Amino acid sequence: MQKLYRPPYVRVSGVLNKNIPIPLYYQLKEKLTQMIQNGEMPVGSLVPSERELSERYGISRMTVRQALGELVKEGLLVREQGKGTFVAEPKINQGLLKLTSFSEDMRSRGMEPDSRVKAIYVQEAPPMVASALGLSSEKRVVIFERVRLADNKPMALEISHLPLAKFPELDKEDLHSASLYKLLEDKYNVSIHHARQTIEVGLSSSVESKYLGIRSKSPVLLIERITFDAKDQPFEFVKSVYRGDRYKLQVELYR
Repeated sequence: MQKLYRPPYVRVSGVLNKNIPIPLYYQLKEKLTQMIQNGEMPVGSLVPSERELSERYGISRMTVRQALGELVKEGLLVREQGKGTFVAEPKINQGLLKLTSFSEDMRSRGMEPDSRVKAIYVQEAPPMVASALGLSSEKRVVIFERVRLADNKPMALEISHLPLAKFPELDKEDLHSASLYKLLEDKYNVSIHHARQTIEVGLSSSVESKYLGIRSKSPVLLIERITFDAKDQPFEFVKSVYRGDRYKLQVELYR
């Protein structure tokens, strides 16, 4: 009989200082954070229960609950109904100043990118897409619906729209493991230059949740991007849904 997988169990140590003005929940939160960051609590490990932490540190379960709740909000821990609280997968920093493909982005982080193509089809562009791409006469677009993966784990649902007139036969291409941007550069001689992008926070639909392996109405990043070539002509409109538990945005600010 096959053995059930049991996540590693973490034993906590140390003490909390009740004689300083720093709240006990915050001390516990910082202690657990440090254990996660230094590898004492590896990804996927089971965190001790509220009762166990309460008894170990001589604090109330309410105090423990507050500390764990803060770590869940910050994405360091994740709760699974009926199973317990676990150390979450680390979030991926998504830079906002450089235009890269998903494949380039994941490889730069030492992760192996992949795609599951859900659909490829040609249709007349919806008004919003036609406007974004500056289409007036020939409005047919090639649409790619793909689930983007890193190390075989779903990260994002991406729907790309590209003008068929500019990219004939694009709907015949195999993009299961290939980079769309590399294909556009190599085969269609597109010089990818810049993009205009908007980002919102939303909740996943049932379909998006199924593709991304998350619960319905989970927090997600909703991203829309118009990509331009070196002649300042738009050639791509993309709508993406990124898992909120795996991504965080990062930008450097200068004065």
